[in-house]
Amino acid sequence: MKDLLIFLADGFEDIEALTISDYLRRADLTVDLVSINEGRMVESAHGVKIEADLSFSEIIFEDYRAIYIPGGLPGATNLADDNRVIESVEMYSQEDKLVAAICAGPVVLDRAKLLKDNEFTCFPGYEGNLSVKGRKDLPIYEADNIVTAMGPSFAQVLAFRLIEILKDEESAQKVKEGTLFTNLVDFIKKGQIK
Repeated sequence: MKDLLIFLADGFEDIEALTISDYLRRADLTVDLVSINEGRMVESAHGVKIEADLSFSEIIFEDYRAIYIPGGLPGATNLADDNRVIESVEMYSQEDKLVAAICAGPVVLDRAKLLKDNEFTCFPGYEGNLSVKGRKDLPIYEADNIVTAMGPSFAQVLAFRLIEILKDEESAQKVKEGTLFTNLVDFIKKGQIK
């Protein structure tokens, strides 16, 4: 069984897609980047071109425990406009599998009717593009099998939480230490990073 499927469309947010992929792979979780384009090539919101692990037609959905939707514009709206993505997210939610999104990514969950008022977070101000109301002013918000996060600066925090959910806290702690995240927090607390 593989762990996480990350959908990518042209215009995806680099940090939000690649940090999650990187950190979960450091925790020895199996992650596949999946292009919704005709082929595997995808271009980020900042012009970085990458080759995804799979194209949409190559996915075997039963092989994965979770789906993740990165933000970025127009990446998130490109995903939200793709019926295959909406149907995939709906299917995972109905099967009580983990569905996660960050920043503008919750627009996909909104279109799939998975978000509820006062039970999500997203990039501040982006909630105006959603049908649901009451964005939580929190870095991460969990409601049943739906996890949403605020934006690029919280991609690391989301990655650690996904590692905890899909594996365990010890693995998340090892990745925190290996990436010097704990040092970053200490430097911020000491006022050495502003």
